Amino acid sequence: MDDKRRLAPHSAPPRAPLVRTCTFLLLICSFASAAFAQDWVRTGSGLGVDKVRLAVPDFKPANNDPQNTALLQTFNDTFWNDLDNSGVVELVSKSFYPLQVPGNPPEVTFGVWNSPPPNAAMLAFGNLGVAAGKVVVQGWLYDVKNTASPLVLGKQYSDLATDDNARFIAHKFADEIIFRLGGGIQGIAESKIFFVSDRSSHKEIWVMDYDGSNQRQLTHQGSISLSPRISPDGSRLAFSSLTRSGWDILMYSTDLNRLVTFPRFGGTNLSPSWSPDGARLAFSSSRGGHSEIYVCDSSGGNLHPMTTGRGPDVSPAWNRKTGAQIAFVSGSTGLPQLYTMEADGTNQQRMTDQGYAVSPNWSPNGQFITLAWIRKYGPGEPGSSDIYLMDIASKQWVQLTHDGGRNDFPSWSPDGRHIVFQSSRSGKEEIWEMLADGTKLHQLTFTGRNSQPNWSWK
Repeated sequence: MDDKRRLAPHSAPPRAPLVRTCTFLLLICSFASAAFAQDWVRTGSGLGVDKVRLAVPDFKPANNDPQNTALLQTFNDTFWNDLDNSGVVELVSKSFYPLQVPGNPPEVTFGVWNSPPPNAAMLAFGNLGVAAGKVVVQGWLYDVKNTASPLVLGKQYSDLATDDNARFIAHKFADEIIFRLGGGIQGIAESKIFFVSDRSSHKEIWVMDYDGSNQRQLTHQGSISLSPRISPDGSRLAFSSLTRSGWDILMYSTDLNRLVTFPRFGGTNLSPSWSPDGARLAFSSSRGGHSEIYVCDSSGGNLHPMTTGRGPDVSPAWNRKTGAQIAFVSGSTGLPQLYTMEADGTNQQRMTDQGYAVSPNWSPNGQFITLAWIRKYGPGEPGSSDIYLMDIASKQWVQLTHDGGRNDFPSWSPDGRHIVFQSSRSGKEEIWEMLADGTKLHQLTFTGRNSQPNWSWK
């Protein structure tokens, strides 16, 4: 409970200016601290680099095929959104573009792009055409400040003329550009997000593209399935499901599109987590009487406990860079708190000092952990569940969401620049996405109740 001392009446008048001064200084320190936190978050997540000013005119039709219009719309919308969400470029508003835009290199007029009002450093342009049932896309990335040798990237893609393929080609070309302009880090436009949805009347595991498109159901258990976790190579999905024998860890093959054999361990088994080499799986199990963290081989063999405390210990999350540490949640001291330990169970350290902390997820570079944290918890406390980011080495933290319902289950994108999470800010549980500094927040799901997202490793 916050200390709410009151000044005595006789001392209030002379101390009021001092109180105002102290309050002002505290506000300054608070803003300075927030700015500092934003700086180290941006540096650690790769968002701190200067953004390249990029112009992206709509791709032009390459011929007169009647399918061009619809496929161009899909391509242009997807391509723009991929680049806009990347966190590495500043897109030039289309209102600044000249009336004539290029579809091929000879049509580029450098002066109208590299000077005001566009004042672009880079130009991405191209064309799309359908012929003989195939869509062909040609795309270029030009450095328009370097008129002598402007070509940075030139690509041609061809596939069957479908809406899905037009979207897929847009993702691929956007990722190529982001890779070159974002410091050699692979883009996320081709990555997937796995999540829980009740839109089929049962809580099943679903999957969607990183931008919310192509949502489809994977499991058909007709029960309650939770905590989807995709393997590093994307070939297997571990999740927890209520079966006839209780809460079991199940394994789904994305190659075979069906469940594959995995052992039943007894007790309540929840929240699986893959080691970065894909060889081991951590999860919580009550098979020994109360919930502890266990680790087994990817096949389910060699099962052994990592924690043997008073518990309960739940929600393990592996260090995705080194595989040498596991973060987890323990209630051994009362309310759930965040802990870390070595991958062999030694050197357990408490990371949070108050409140109600759950759902840890380790960043791809191993520097940060995101978590859901109610920092002020208890009767009468004005706390809410928000997404926080913590630097492991210093235990510094920064709050990423504010005053937006209940936020939980954060998960990192493969490039470390984005975080997906569940939130009730729209009135019901949905999946949302934001940059790792808490900016550029947008909703991905809208049908049913959707929760517990897990971003693919690549």
